[in-house]
Amino acid sequence: MDEFRSARDLLLQADYATARRDFRWPSFEEFNWALDWFDGVLATETPDAVALKIVGRETFTFAELSARSNQVANWLRAQGVRRGDRILLMLGNQAELWESMLAAVKLGAVIIPATTLLTAKDITERIERGQVAHAIANAADAAKFGPGDYTRIAVGDADGWLPYREAYDAGTAFAPDAPTRAGDTMMLYFTSGTTSQPKLVEHTHVSYPVGHLSTMFWIGIKPGDVHLNISSPGWAKHAWSNVFAPWNAGATVLIHDYQRFSAPKLLEVLRDEGVSTFCAPPTVWRMLIQEDLTAWQLPLRTAVAAGEPLNPEIIDQVAKAWGITIRDGYGQTETTAQIGNVPGETVKPGSMGRPLPGYDVTLVDPITGVPGDDGEICLPLGGNRPAGLMAGYVGRDLTAGDGYYHTGDVATRDADGYITYVGRTDDVFKASDYRISPFELESVLLEHEAVAEAAVVPAPDPVRLAVPKAYVLLAAGYEPSEDLARAILAYCRENLAPYKRIRKLEFGDLPKTISGKIRRVELREQHPGVEYTE
Repeated sequence: MDEFRSARDLLLQADYATARRDFRWPSFEEFNWALDWFDGVLATETPDAVALKIVGRETFTFAELSARSNQVANWLRAQGVRRGDRILLMLGNQAELWESMLAAVKLGAVIIPATTLLTAKDITERIERGQVAHAIANAADAAKFGPGDYTRIAVGDADGWLPYREAYDAGTAFAPDAPTRAGDTMMLYFTSGTTSQPKLVEHTHVSYPVGHLSTMFWIGIKPGDVHLNISSPGWAKHAWSNVFAPWNAGATVLIHDYQRFSAPKLLEVLRDEGVSTFCAPPTVWRMLIQEDLTAWQLPLRTAVAAGEPLNPEIIDQVAKAWGITIRDGYGQTETTAQIGNVPGETVKPGSMGRPLPGYDVTLVDPITGVPGDDGEICLPLGGNRPAGLMAGYVGRDLTAGDGYYHTGDVATRDADGYITYVGRTDDVFKASDYRISPFELESVLLEHEAVAEAAVVPAPDPVRLAVPKAYVLLAAGYEPSEDLARAILAYCRENLAPYKRIRKLEFGDLPKTISGKIRRVELREQHPGVEYTE
């Protein structure tokens, strides 16, 4: 535990150069973050500090959450939950979610996070592929669960389901049945499946809790901060910034739970709740800058964006209004934060930043396999393997390759070590022998006032092999028309190099994964609709 605290304290105090030079991942044979850190340090040394606040509903101190999660752990054990059992956890932003996560970690059970947006078919697949032994869900979602040999626990009343509320009758003192091995499985995540069937990502009792020291450093969270992250339960980013990174720092997790997004309401929460660190995807930032940000005086010290690359115009508008530079970062479900612009360091427009402490990033040419300054983002699997990298995909051997974990993302690196995202290896394409990054073209499209969302894919061309084609979802107040298509294409022509020029455009909705990521693979395969050409 001392090694974890020392590594964490170094990152709380060090600048980027010092952290890169001096940080080392703590090493354990046995480690249980919920027992050793949350209970043993946070709930013991800062028992009355606020651990979790759900705006307008509930507030819990570290001591209260420690006791409540002990009750849940004791009750789950009484219902037959054993070390290594897999629990499908499908809850919204509610106290039971954090209680159940902490309880499962204490028990040594394996958490399979799931979004409440899953269909009955999705749930059946996850239960079968995840070999689920227990499921915890809201009563309102009970009907989505089909037959199967697994324990069913409901928050609320559902026929045939055990009532979760009985857990609060259990004792508040918990004793583990055995030590937790650091390499034991702690979480299994289904990826979002933008290009293929979702894979099952295995994280251990070290890779996520300890690994998120890098995420804490990137965001810049300090003890006592109030941290707000806009993310939905069931996805990795929720665990990143609503569990591990803030609680590694000893900060308050603030939850703004809403049925329908409202930019003014979010700004009110940031102001009224004293939020000091804030994380939101670029989609949310795009909606925020539609408001008059200069009218809002906020206590924010720092802010970041994650989930997709950040467009430079968003950074500019927020900096002008609040004097804060939104900092981009990069990571995956398979990892913690790998690359980032960190507090106090120069931010280069368009760049994700530099490798974070504990991460050695290599760019490998996808064709030649030679490392360089232009290629796929890869992580070493040998002695420099980062603690935040998953144990592997269930059913796949990570080590059977060239000694690297391949992220599937392509980037470039400049002379100062700053890394700029180019696109997915599956999305980058060639037109007239020039390599085209969809993200770069989409960023220009999004600068046009009529464009709400955009995706660029290759369209077959008899001369150039392929040309860039844009699929555009229009902003409110705009209707598809030939004149508008011509205006958008003309804007791109003025702001893109000739070889990057968008040659075709089609209006319509964009297919997305359940987590909201655009499925360009579907756009590449679908039959063209009403198409406008340059």
